Amino acid sequence: MGTISLKNAGHRAGELLFSNLNLVIADGDHVGLVAPNGRGKSTLLRAMAGQAELSEGDITRSRGLSIGFVPQEVPATALGQGLTSFVASALDAATLDAESWRVDVVLEEMSIPPELRDKPMGELSGGWQRMALLARSWVTQPDALLMDEPTNHLDLGRIMMLEEWLAYAARSIPVVIASHDRAFLDATTNRTLFLRPSEQVYLPLAYSAARAELDQIDAAAEAQRERDLKQAAQLRKQAAKLTNIGINSGSDLLTVKSKQLRDRAEKIETQVLETHKERTGLVKLGNSGAEAKVMMAFENVPIATPDGTPLFAIDKLHIFQGDRIVLLGRNGTGKSQFMRVVTEALAGSVPSGLRISPQLAPGYLDQALAWLPLDPSPLDYLLHRFDEGDRRTIALLAGAGFPPDRQGKPIRTMSLGQRARLALLALRLQRPNFYLLDEPTNHLDIPGQEQLEADIREQGATTILVTHDRAFLRAIGTRFLLIERKRLVEVDGPERFFAEMAE
Repeated sequence: MGTISLKNAGHRAGELLFSNLNLVIADGDHVGLVAPNGRGKSTLLRAMAGQAELSEGDITRSRGLSIGFVPQEVPATALGQGLTSFVASALDAATLDAESWRVDVVLEEMSIPPELRDKPMGELSGGWQRMALLARSWVTQPDALLMDEPTNHLDLGRIMMLEEWLAYAARSIPVVIASHDRAFLDATTNRTLFLRPSEQVYLPLAYSAARAELDQIDAAAEAQRERDLKQAAQLRKQAAKLTNIGINSGSDLLTVKSKQLRDRAEKIETQVLETHKERTGLVKLGNSGAEAKVMMAFENVPIATPDGTPLFAIDKLHIFQGDRIVLLGRNGTGKSQFMRVVTEALAGSVPSGLRISPQLAPGYLDQALAWLPLDPSPLDYLLHRFDEGDRRTIALLAGAGFPPDRQGKPIRTMSLGQRARLALLALRLQRPNFYLLDEPTNHLDIPGQEQLEADIREQGATTILVTHDRAFLRAIGTRFLLIERKRLVEVDGPERFFAEMAE
């Protein structure tokens, strides 16, 4: 039986990330590891894998337990390696010499095409790099599997393939998955660990059910805290009244009684637990509004690759103010090219057959954050781009999770999650009424995703969205457009497309 045991585990990196973590992960436990960006998920996974040390507590692995670890990124030193060599490098020389067939088997198992197997890792897309990382971890035939954001850069078909693979290949071993993909966690886990600075919450439920239970736990804790503080306030009020009476009457007994009441109040106040509140630096988007009914209209607009290869045609499509449109389609059908055509049109290169309302004020967020400069600091970038003034810009950055000592450091030194928050803040300051979102949740944690969902729904801004995040698109979509048979057609919802992708 394979187990990973944590006793009083905790970690500090300047601030306390998590503490008091006690649990045993055993065969068949598939654990979703959930926390905002920067709260220690990757550190904990690396420590479980034996690749890092925690600042507090102990991690014990059962004797002889071999662990497969899937990190977020390919090491820079491996980018020049061919894919097959990269996977094979997980095996020692003796095993590789005797059982080289393992490499071919796992490449087939991950459905990695033959034409990609000799390509250098640095030339592969993020999705294929992710599959190579998974293959490298699995070729060692591990007894436990640890995965850090495994769905990043994967399209919907690959995500569903990974869900199915975990269900049969890793069914009986311990699995820990750090992910912000709520639908993926629901499909692949049977336990959830909410990682927090103080008291940890570990529930024998998949994410959505565990989150509902957690909300009830937090609500009950907050209600108890309010009751305790109210009782302490009443005791102090009674003590003050007795003190006044004791002074006026000269009664030492009332003075003693008053002190006893104050001591009781202080004891209650010291025992009151601070309820957990996520401090993630959420950015609230808005909607500058428009009077136009139709924001964008297509009629007989062809969509093609940059070299002119036809992909599909849009016969007739009106995008009305307030529409939240989700674009669906298999890889290669033209979703990215559709987004490119719309982006170029909003920049002034409008193709024949497309009309754009003069009231449309666009805001664009793409998965690569390619438009975000890397050399300036967040403060310099916003000061030069927007006329908000020094004091307000500093305050806005602080509200988005960038303390003053972090605002002057280059953007390139920030994590992708931090860059995503900065990009959202820049998007807010553009004051758009039309959002063009291409995989916007790729680097957002769950609180950030939920905030973005709420903003888009509540503000009523017109939106076109491409995403593999099923929970996100279900939460915000009001119209669904599917690319199939070289046509763009409107469908009632995404579920039929999901079912087809799963097949």
